[in-house]
Amino acid sequence: MISTEEEARTYCANLCDAAGMERLTAFIDLLARENEQQNLISNNSLESVWQRHIADSLQLLAHVPRETSPWLDLGSGAGMPGLILAIARPDLAFHLVESRKRRVSWLESVAREYSLTNCHVHGSRLENVESFESAVICARAFAPLGKLLRLSARFSTQQTVWLLPKGRSAAQELSEQPESIRAMFHVEQSSTDPQAGIVKGHGRPPIQ
Repeated sequence: MISTEEEARTYCANLCDAAGMERLTAFIDLLARENEQQNLISNNSLESVWQRHIADSLQLLAHVPRETSPWLDLGSGAGMPGLILAIARPDLAFHLVESRKRRVSWLESVAREYSLTNCHVHGSRLENVESFESAVICARAFAPLGKLLRLSARFSTQQTVWLLPKGRSAAQELSEQPESIRAMFHVEQSSTDPQAGIVKGHGRPPIQ
């Protein structure tokens, strides 16, 4: 379990190369400056940004084979986890969906800053994004699990991996789903918070 900023940085360094770590370090400065203009993350979490946001996002890479792509990140907001993943792994394709205009501008500006040709920002509600097959679907604080699956199932295939950080509500949200969904998903322990879980599944949900 990652419990300090030093441990978080070491963990991240094992998931991307030196250039990726340089970009992530510079990104934190951008994030802090932008946070003065719009409330992207809590000011308190800036004090433990490597653990709370960077490592928390990059831990998803450990759940899929290294070359898995493309990823679909729902409700990207400040960029967790999708933008951070795209910064760390420019060899993989990431599609970030965000409907709030100021957040869209932020995501696009960072993608330009680092010439992230692998990062595709969809400034729209998910309902209006054209379907495509995603190898991984991830989301952090996008919607309750049932609604999330209903909205995004059309982007999945039988090979899709679902990685849904749900914090302390992970087990509870999964327990409230139909048996067919409970059979498809399970809860993985977060590496950055002993009380948080990641709802993980594989395939196309049987959504009616």
